[in-house]
Amino acid sequence: RLGKEPFDVTVTRGIIPIRTVRSKIENNNIGYIRISSFSQPTEKGLKKAIKKIKKELGDKFKGLVLDLRNNPGGLLDQAIAVSDAFLETGEIVSTRARRKETHQRFNARPGDLIGGKPIVVLINGGSASASEIVAGALQDHKRAIILGTKSFGKGSVQTIIPLQEQGAMRLTTSRYYTPSGRSIQEIGVTPDIIVKPANFESTRTKHQTREGDLRGALKNDNKKNNLDNKKSKSIKTNNLKTKSPSSENKDFQLQRALDLLHGVSMFSQRIKG
Repeated sequence: RLGKEPFDVTVTRGIIPIRTVRSKIENNNIGYIRISSFSQPTEKGLKKAIKKIKKELGDKFKGLVLDLRNNPGGLLDQAIAVSDAFLETGEIVSTRARRKETHQRFNARPGDLIGGKPIVVLINGGSASASEIVAGALQDHKRAIILGTKSFGKGSVQTIIPLQEQGAMRLTTSRYYTPSGRSIQEIGVTPDIIVKPANFESTRTKHQTREGDLRGALKNDNKKNNLDNKKSKSIKTNNLKTKSPSSENKDFQLQRALDLLHGVSMFSQRIKG
């Protein structure tokens, strides 16, 4: 019980590390990397995770699952760095404002950290902003297969403008565009293979609000998206219907990603043979 008299407390300032990247090995030959958000340590954490996976698996390393589900985004430079880690060349993302002189374009530098091995990127309705930049870049360059459900659709750029007196204003100033010129605003990134969570996972998840559901959200005015949607050949898989208690701890979308990577690996080996 505290007394009535005041007393002194010494508080020591400390550094709290933010861990945004986690990794593990799946099925003895596939690397799994989960990025929960894009903050300053993300690039370093990704490189460390890839190095660890490659060292642990060696020649058995067959592919990588990059999990961006429920990743709300974060720093643009970190999204560019993550995309660049798997690309050799080409545009990663561009931002376009009202005035052409303020447009920006960011390109990849040579050096694929996993040497061209197949990648499956997992996304869902909670994957937003920086996550969509990574998914869109890898999809447009055909560097990865995107699997899961449609992403959130946050493709706008906000700038904080200081005011004369105390305070500041957050203003939407431009839009993000993928390498092929698609705007992800409102419509998000559509997976190459649409895989919904299993039934027992879906019942635990309420309806996810997406960018297009928000009041005052910017509309997607890019005609290229309409053409791409008409040409889309996304594969849809039905929800898994099971009541088995033993399967409740399994991640259905992750399992499909692992199956896909195993299939790609076996097909590649047959071609080489």
